Amino acid sequence: MKPARTSILMVKAMPSIELDAVSLIKLLAEKQLRLAVAESCTGGLVGSLLSGVPGASDVFWGGFITYTVDAKQKMLGIDAALLERYGAVSMECASAMAASVREHADADLALSVTGLAGPLGDGSLNPVGTVWIGSSRRGAPPFAQVQHFTGSRNEVREKAAAAAIRLGIELVKH
Repeated sequence: MKPARTSILMVKAMPSIELDAVSLIKLLAEKQLRLAVAESCTGGLVGSLLSGVPGASDVFWGGFITYTVDAKQKMLGIDAALLERYGAVSMECASAMAASVREHADADLALSVTGLAGPLGDGSLNPVGTVWIGSSRRGAPPFAQVQHFTGSRNEVREKAAAAAIRLGIELVKH
């Protein structure tokens, strides 16, 4: 009698950032909410993670990659005086980015990310790794919170995207 053939299915564990993206899309669907994003230092990473989830198109409008000051002004209408006074890496800029993309998309919720991924700074007082994550909810004033990440340029970008998605989860839950 021949022994039975067995096979081992190797399943690669999904990274927590991808699991968080799935969680956010599911929560948005459950609550029938629509999300938009505006990204600078993450360069579209948040949008890429969210759009990679099956069914995301039902709740994820999309977003803007506003990597430069010029893009923030032209695409999102961020006031030059705000950028001149506070800089692109600031609470004010992150809040304005979130509010603008939410209005453009007519979304219920918006997230924004602006910061310094490194390895070089921008000449401001902000150290590399400084990231502001903004949010805007329909009927509420926008706000932003600062994070200070360490690591390589890509690590800072990934940590910033993960923090934005986690903030989205918290906002949808509450």
